[in-house]
Amino acid sequence: MQPKQRLGLIAGNGRFPILVLDAARAQGLDVVVAAIKEETFPEIESHGAAAVHWLSLGELSKLIDTFKREGVYRAVMAGQVKHKQIFSSIKPDWRLAKLLLALGTRNTDSLLGGLARVLADAGITLENSTSLLEPLLARPGVLTKRPPTDQERKNIEYGRAVARHLAQYDIGQTVVVAESACVAVESMEGTDATIERAGQIMASLESTPSTLTRALTVVKIAKPNQDMRFDVPVIGVKTIEVMHQAGATCLAVDAGKCLLLDGDAVLTAANSGEVAIVAD
Repeated sequence: MQPKQRLGLIAGNGRFPILVLDAARAQGLDVVVAAIKEETFPEIESHGAAAVHWLSLGELSKLIDTFKREGVYRAVMAGQVKHKQIFSSIKPDWRLAKLLLALGTRNTDSLLGGLARVLADAGITLENSTSLLEPLLARPGVLTKRPPTDQERKNIEYGRAVARHLAQYDIGQTVVVAESACVAVESMEGTDATIERAGQIMASLESTPSTLTRALTVVKIAKPNQDMRFDVPVIGVKTIEVMHQAGATCLAVDAGKCLLLDGDAVLTAANSGEVAIVAD
């Protein structure tokens, strides 16, 4: 009997890693999880992985040694690792310190691209995690019962133009717009925090005269040359909940390059809150 193939999973936060783990096991793979102490949800322990090893964010050498010891030579990354965590209080080992010192810029693409090269040099190939979750990629068109209004369409067009410029420099993937005015752009804080900040900005205008309507449009795009091995755009039910709290009524994503982590539950939540979602 042939032994099962082994897949390494470098797990960040959120449900994305758990979905990848479940999908890989459903395809008959043994999964060895490298869980990041500062990020990964503890519940990953209960999803049938062949092994779960808890590592600090700075322990790159330990990650490589663990995978080699477990017979892992192909791996995927799934789940967010907050960019600010990498440059905060973690203690990088010699391998990670060397990688950080060699970076020309310290944006997400440079950092994760460098990590992929270090893994490749150690004989571990980093693969596309979304290949296991293709049914969850946003399909083209209007995904909700309600299509965007004319004003929301204008917001989307403007937001995409702004987001593309930001994405060229790997600053962020999300822009929040009101009446073709940019209210907030994403940097290190992540999508949900950007939406929350936009809602706070609009709330601060409530006591003063303003020409802007309170309805916000959220535009989340892939990078121009999106590497589907890491930093893939994702949205979930929580994103819709944050949008509702912030007063956002429309969400635009890139078809085929954004994961709806909670599947149809995302659309159910959006329809319940009369939020329009469109993928182009």
